[in-house]
Order: sequence, then structure tokens, then C-alpha cells
Amino acid sequence: MNTSSTSLAAGKAMAPDRPASTPPAYRFKPLNIGRFVVWSLFALALAVAPHLFTSSLALTMLSQIGYLIIICLSYNILLGQGGMLSFGHAVYTGMGSFIAIHAMNKVGGLQIPLVLIPVIGGLGGMFFAILLGYVTTRKSGTTFAMITLGIGELVASMALMFPEFFGGEGGITTDRVYGQPFMGMDFGPAIEVYYLIAVYCFICTALMFAFTGTPLGRMLNAVRDNPERVEFVGYNTQRVRYFSFIIAGFFAGIGGGLAAINFEIITAADSVSVMRSGSYLLFTFLGGATFFFGPIIGAVLLVFASILLSELSKAWLLYLGLVFLFMVMYAPGGVASLIMMNLRVAKFGRLKRLLPSYALLTVCALVGVAGFAAVVEMIYHLQLNAALGDHLRFMGLLLDTRSSGSWIGAIALLVVGGGLFEVLRRRFVRQWSQVQEEIELQIKRGEAQP
Repeated sequence: MNTSSTSLAAGKAMAPDRPASTPPAYRFKPLNIGRFVVWSLFALALAVAPHLFTSSLALTMLSQIGYLIIICLSYNILLGQGGMLSFGHAVYTGMGSFIAIHAMNKVGGLQIPLVLIPVIGGLGGMFFAILLGYVTTRKSGTTFAMITLGIGELVASMALMFPEFFGGEGGITTDRVYGQPFMGMDFGPAIEVYYLIAVYCFICTALMFAFTGTPLGRMLNAVRDNPERVEFVGYNTQRVRYFSFIIAGFFAGIGGGLAAINFEIITAADSVSVMRSGSYLLFTFLGGATFFFGPIIGAVLLVFASILLSELSKAWLLYLGLVFLFMVMYAPGGVASLIMMNLRVAKFGRLKRLLPSYALLTVCALVGVAGFAAVVEMIYHLQLNAALGDHLRFMGLLLDTRSSGSWIGAIALLVVGGGLFEVLRRRFVRQWSQVQEEIELQIKRGEAQP
């Protein structure tokens, strides 16, 4: 008998007897209570929101927030997870809208229930992502961004060349009330449309979150961080980007289909323009592209900016541009990063020390912003509304654009508020650094303990 046979026999002799019928051991992952609570709260918020905010304007905003969450999350598959800066995402959202609205108008022969129209829009967005994405994803970085910009301009210019599909400048209209009611709903009232959007919002959000944990989603993160190493281990980076691009196009098309149902009219100027793509980019970044929930915050900000801020001031794009500038300079991770950093501080019990500084910074910022906004509004009034008189209402006050007192007061608020804010900001930076050092020291002490 050779040595290996002897060792094998000895090993069998030393091993304890185990019945052949012994079932294999199974290991179960513990239930993630925190994740279950978060998703339950998200579903609850979608369900009760129209009962808390009952006005027609609030319901309109909630419906727009619902489908914009899907669109911004789909864009974040490209930007946040894949590092692909796209300037043409509205192409797939808009094409999904047009496919969906044509399906609604042709429903007499197709017999497609309204609840499935967003899926038709998603398939339309996916089709064009398959068609255009192969060329687009052959390059990465700046070249990818320029290709998406060119495709966005190309599709936008084609809108007037094919009026049968795009409807020309007037767009295409439809009527969402057709066919048999679904579970007693004919989707005529806005509240029924909202709940349709809310259901799709929850399902699509869950599916896109699940995508982040798939092998393709993980590999997409690797392609974003180190494409050379991904190629070294044998993966095709272009193929990873392409498949992810198709998935993003599908969810973008679903969002576009929901928009078609909500508004019952689609125009090329509002749906496939480069400006629309830019708004998806801007607010996804402001919300926080590096966090999954960041685009959800961005969708909320997009609706508030486009509806409320645009109604309050004609200079809203100026304010929006300045906010974007300061976020890029001081908080490139977006609003989500600010939330997560403060949650980390609160976890280690040091947030209470920062609350007085936050309060003082907020007061000074509001004073400075009020002064700056007053100056801007008076300048806009002189340039655009001079025929309406010299007076304008601003934050409950009557400002006289021809009076030096109004200008001096506004400039004084700007200088005093801005100056105090800068002084307090520098002190806060030192305080924040000290808190972070204490947290790191506490973490090291915890790791050193047995």
C-alpha cells in the first residue's frame, strides 16, 4: 500500500462516523431590520403623502416627484455607479414617453391596459438604448460625454423632421381614460394617477437597488474605479457599460411613460431636449450621485425648483446655478453626503456640540442670502418689469428700486450676513476637524480593545 492510500485510510479511521442521512448544514443570513424599516417607511410615505398634502398643487408635485425619482435613479446607474457622465439621458426618457403615448392612442387595436403603458415606455427606452448605446459605450470619460451630447442634439433636431412621430411643435396628446377600469379605477382623477406612479416608483426603486448588489452592478462599480484592472482579470469593460446602459434606458423609459400618463401631452422641446438632460444631471449631482438615495433627494429638489422657485422669482436659474457652484466647491458628494457625515457624527455622540454652530451659520446665511436676493430681484425688476413701476414685493416688504435706502439696506444685509458667515465658517471648520479627530481616535481605541 502506498503512502497516499495509507494517509487516506488513516483519515477515514480518525473521522467520526456520520450517518448517510444526516442533512447538510444551512446557514441563514440574519434579517436586516434596518433595511426592512427603511423600505417600509418609504412605502408608507408614498401611501400617506397625498393625505397629508391635499391641495391640487401638492398632488401634482407628488406625481412628478414619483416618476422623477425613477428617472434620476436610472441616470445614477450611469453617473454614480458607472462613472459615465451622460448629457443625453433625456433621449431615452423622451422616447419612452413618445412610445407610451402612441401605444395609448393606438390602444383600440392593441388592447393594452393603462397600468402596462409604463412598461411599454420602458421597452421603448430600452430599444433605443440598445440601438444607440453600443456606439455610445465604446468610449468612456470625456469622449463618452461628448458622444451622448451629440446624440441628444441629434434626436432633438429630428423632432421637427418627423412630425408624424414627434407631433411637431405642438406635440402629441392623448386621453388616459380608456378601456375597462382596473380594480375600480379608470385613472381619470389625479389621485388615482398618483397611486399608479407611486406603485411603479416603489417597484422600480427596489429593482434598481437590487441591481446594485448583482454581479453586473458590482462589476460596473469596478469599471468606474479601475477599468484597467477589470480588463486584466478578463472582463470586457465596454460590455459591462453597454448592459448597464440598456438597464438605465429601460427604467428611464418607464419614467417617461409615467410622465405621458400624468400630463397626457408630450412635446419634443420638453422631453428630449439637452436642457432636460442637463436638469437630470444637475439634480442627481445635487442630491448625491455617490449614494443610492441621493437621486431621490435630487428628484424632490428638481420639482421644487421647477415649480415653486420658478414661480417665486424670474432669477431662479441664477440661484440654481449658484447653489450648484457652491455644492461643487464645498460638498461635491451632494446633500446625501452632508446627511451621512452628520449621521456619523451623531452615531459617536458629538452632534450636540455642533448644533449651536449650525444654528449661527444658518442665521447668518439667511441674512446674507436675503440681502443678495433683494439686490438680484431689484436688478431684474429694473431690467424686465420697469413698466410695472418702481416698487416690488419681496419677502413681505415693499422695495423701491429708485430709492437708495432699499439698495443700501439690501447691500448691508449681504455684507454683514456674508461676513459673519465666513467668520463662523472658518471657526466651524476647525471645530469639525477636531470632532473628526476625536471620532478617529475613538475608533482606534475600540479596535485596540480585546
